[in-house]
Amino acid sequence: MKLTVKEVKEIFKPKLLPIIWRDETNTLTILDQSLLPFQTVYVDLKDVETTASAIKNMQVRGAPAIGITAGYGMVLALRNDRIQNLNDALKELTRAKSILDSARPTAINLAWATSRMLNFAKNAIENGEAKSLNELIHLMKIEAKRIFDEEYEAEILMGLYGLEKINNGDTILTQCNAGGLATGTGLGTALAPVKLAKALGIDVSVIAPETRPWLQGSRLTVYELMAEGIKVTLITDTAVGLVMYKGMVNGVMVGADRILRDGHVFNKIGTFKEAVIAHELGVPFYVLAPTSSFDLKSDVTDIKIEERDPNEVRTIKGIPIAPENVNVYNPVFDVTPPKYITAIITEKGIIYPPFNENVKKIVER
Repeated sequence: MKLTVKEVKEIFKPKLLPIIWRDETNTLTILDQSLLPFQTVYVDLKDVETTASAIKNMQVRGAPAIGITAGYGMVLALRNDRIQNLNDALKELTRAKSILDSARPTAINLAWATSRMLNFAKNAIENGEAKSLNELIHLMKIEAKRIFDEEYEAEILMGLYGLEKINNGDTILTQCNAGGLATGTGLGTALAPVKLAKALGIDVSVIAPETRPWLQGSRLTVYELMAEGIKVTLITDTAVGLVMYKGMVNGVMVGADRILRDGHVFNKIGTFKEAVIAHELGVPFYVLAPTSSFDLKSDVTDIKIEERDPNEVRTIKGIPIAPENVNVYNPVFDVTPPKYITAIITEKGIIYPPFNENVKKIVER
């Protein structure tokens, strides 16, 4: 069944709304993902500092959701008494971009969104569209909403392309959380085909590794899929090899925080392991990400992999699980070489190897 984006919007109605812009109060409201699944708490973000803090502290997480949040964070930067004119506005937006970009350096959507918003503001002022601060704020809100809308439509298209790789009765292994919580829309990237399959009456289930140390798999993916009525089984991170070896998985679908022009994929730690095991056992391994997650300029050695607080590994929710002074290496992401990837699914189409030739053709289409 070949559906249009409009038809999918009629069929699929997200159960979760992780990001809400409140125009009447110029407030960005986010679902605090650090408290899920035990507490459902929405937090209001009213300036660039609180927005950056929410990103850094993983109250909002997932590359696309971070990008959407940062876009609105640039709007919030203009709600500032220090700004007296349009020149002040550009200075404040430049400062805001620096603050936001430093919150989570590996996810390319963050800098992509802040750059887009800053350039939009510059162009709006230069071409005379924004003659006052209020006009600039109005246009910036429209642009931030456009980022959200483009992301949602991209996820629908990824979901439709990904549906081509799912058969009735399939079980999909994922990693971390690449659903609507991670994108801010309620649909997702890697989970988009699964959710659309469910909406169309296709029998599909998911195996979700817990994803230490933040447990995005057990806290978020399981929570999200159960809310959508999708069958899901939680496993430990160390059980990935066995479930694939036993033939319990028909395919792997993961998201991405950054994809390079040669097909190297930066995603949540544990993705590389899944890809290698899938390759060895002949299980298809798919990466799903919008073209905003592609970095066509950098080489694999250029990318800084974020490392986080060692206590995230030493403890769970503040409860010690290891000696307090043990040395810890806590990288948030790993890098998966292109040889282990079956295909990369984007809103513009499915990219097959050789990636060093085909990535640019699709992304710049």
